[in-house]
Amino acid sequence: MSIEAAKEVLIVEEQGLAAVRKRIGQEFVKAVETVQLCNGRLVITGIGKSGLVGQKISATLNSTGTPSFFLHPVEAMHGDLGMVMAADVVLAISYSGETVELNGLLTSLKKRGNRIIAMTGGAHSTLARAADIVLDISVPKEACPLGLAPTASTTATLAMGDALAVVLLNRKKFQAEDFRLNHPGGSLGERLKVKVSEVMLVGEDIPVISPEERGGRAIRELNEKNKGAVVVVDDARSVLGIVTDGDVRRAVMDNVELERTTAADLMTVAPVCIEGSRMAADALSIMQEYEITALPIVDEKGRLEGMLHLHDLLGKGEFRFLV
Repeated sequence: MSIEAAKEVLIVEEQGLAAVRKRIGQEFVKAVETVQLCNGRLVITGIGKSGLVGQKISATLNSTGTPSFFLHPVEAMHGDLGMVMAADVVLAISYSGETVELNGLLTSLKKRGNRIIAMTGGAHSTLARAADIVLDISVPKEACPLGLAPTASTTATLAMGDALAVVLLNRKKFQAEDFRLNHPGGSLGERLKVKVSEVMLVGEDIPVISPEERGGRAIRELNEKNKGAVVVVDDARSVLGIVTDGDVRRAVMDNVELERTTAADLMTVAPVCIEGSRMAADALSIMQEYEITALPIVDEKGRLEGMLHLHDLLGKGEFRFLV
């Protein structure tokens, strides 16, 4: 009984998707072109179950190269409308097309000059009449036996959002490398497929010091940047050495007066470095081999370009050497 009922739900949802698929036409093409040519972002709005599906669609668009954000209709009418710019395109989701809070928002959006794409099952609804483009997501029936809980209709909405995201992805020639850039906190395997230059620290985030500066200055740089090491460079940014937490501790144990000692006296000369064009996986291998947690990144002439910390590769929750 339960198995058959579950299968029936899936059959109803499949039928809903088939119905939506048959109606894909020029309105969908217009929607894709409108979003692609948009100089702003795609603002997705909806309430209730439609709003929850809209948030997922927004997340999918963002990770596949189409800037988007979700706007709650009620919050929009109480100040969040300021997030919307005239160049933005709006995707309004309501299966009935008669959601009062959503339709009330559309009046304000149209006054701002925003183009509106409706995703609705009500082809002749208030929402459809207010929109510039209508994506029909109507389904023959809901999987809910009462016909009340959105089931097949929310599946159709989500699928239409996926179709929009994927077609836009293809048009923009969005590649796997672009996807990984949008997912720096993804799985370790994915994080290690990028180049070192894509994950390294740059600019003011790099702990750096000149060789003539005192040990006290090295300690302050260690504390401020909190990377466990300070790179010692000359005026041309060539890497001369590196001062680590361990170097400082050993100096203290040897009763070295740090304020009378220079970074050149404390540093490890000619430290292990790697070029930014190398893969992150190579950097991790070097860190494992030398049992270090910070790695200077240099150009072909040995000049400092960045620094890579083990945390940047493994994530703070996975801080360990792999074996």
